[in-house]
Amino acid sequence: MDEHQLIALVKDGDQSAFAQIVSAYKDRIVNFLYQMTGDYQKAVDLSQETFLRVYFKADKYRPIAPLSSWIYAIAANLAKTDIKKRKRMALISLEELPPTLTVSTPSGEAGDSGLSANLKEALEALTPRYRIAIVLKDIEGYSQEEIARIIHRPVGTVKARISRGRAMLKIKLERARLDVKPRPKTEMLDERL
Repeated sequence: MDEHQLIALVKDGDQSAFAQIVSAYKDRIVNFLYQMTGDYQKAVDLSQETFLRVYFKADKYRPIAPLSSWIYAIAANLAKTDIKKRKRMALISLEELPPTLTVSTPSGEAGDSGLSANLKEALEALTPRYRIAIVLKDIEGYSQEEIARIIHRPVGTVKARISRGRAMLKIKLERARLDVKPRPKTEMLDERL
């Protein structure tokens, strides 16, 4: 059964058709949201919210694009909203964080503290507009045209975001590789005195 038939059945309340959609997309959506948020539990929660919206808003789906584009668009919007909320609610300053943080993968295995930690940190530093484009293109493997449908932007905008996002990532990773850290503002002020 193709996806358009499945979503039509979901519109009619068919829970087995919905279960097939969830089964087909849950791992990819959790992975995408994990790449966006950097928090596995948050990714799982957001993926559940994504599929709830798929179920309850199935009548809003229009078959002009693949079902996957619609599901990823829902997930991306939820991730952007979550990222904005977390930025507003940030209560801990960077100085209060412990000096050694461990990176773990969704399976709970400890990741290497080098490249994967630097890449994760660099990805998290990107604004959602660039992070979504990079994750969808380089991690999820979507084409620029598919990404344009997912985020509802022209292909040219997607190309620019991917290019700028990669350039930002490159700079951040080169800085991490060289271990070049910006000096604290207090040091710069002391030199002026």
